[in-house]
Amino acid sequence: MQEFVVVTGIVLKTVPIGEYDRRVLILTKERGKIAAFAKGARRQNSRLMASTNLFVFGEFKLYEGKTSYNIMEANISNYFETLREDFEGAYYGMYFLEVMDYYTKENNDEVEMLKLLYQSLKALQSESLKNELIRYIFEVKSIVINGEFPGIPETDRAGRLMASTVYTIDYIVASTIEKLYTFTVTEEVLNELRMMASYYRKRCLDRNFKSLEILDML
Repeated sequence: MQEFVVVTGIVLKTVPIGEYDRRVLILTKERGKIAAFAKGARRQNSRLMASTNLFVFGEFKLYEGKTSYNIMEANISNYFETLREDFEGAYYGMYFLEVMDYYTKENNDEVEMLKLLYQSLKALQSESLKNELIRYIFEVKSIVINGEFPGIPETDRAGRLMASTVYTIDYIVASTIEKLYTFTVTEEVLNELRMMASYYRKRCLDRNFKSLEILDML
């Protein structure tokens, strides 16, 4: 008798396998980051074609084999269509997916990371927030959730940074994920956030991300 499991998550990565299949990475609420095969997902009439693309969020019914998962059905609640139509926004989104792939693991409790990713992708669809600000909020909060945030250096807190920038970073650190993307900042604060996010990223995320390299060229 086949054993099935239902998970809720976001597709982080998709890789073609053979002629018609896909292997996807899904960040899930129940089992952390998992890999699953979607047989026939690249066939034009496949019911799994759209549901195994990047960014899609929903429920996935999986057959749990001895060494791998296989996707049997999917009930997608958000395809993030408008994000796909925005070239710059799509690359910001792909950068977020890469960071999640780097940070998360199978069988870890990744609920907060999943919530952060979902809210960050939603924020990228907002016309009232700059993508650059969303990126810096995402970078700082992902480091906080992973338990690596080193704090604001005392020299910066004591006067090198504007008080508004210190307040903004403190807010990002302490805020619930649901309230992260509810503010804007001045250009001066954004410039200092850029500097601090770069400092945190180099200290805690010291690796090359393909999508970030493309973003830096835009």
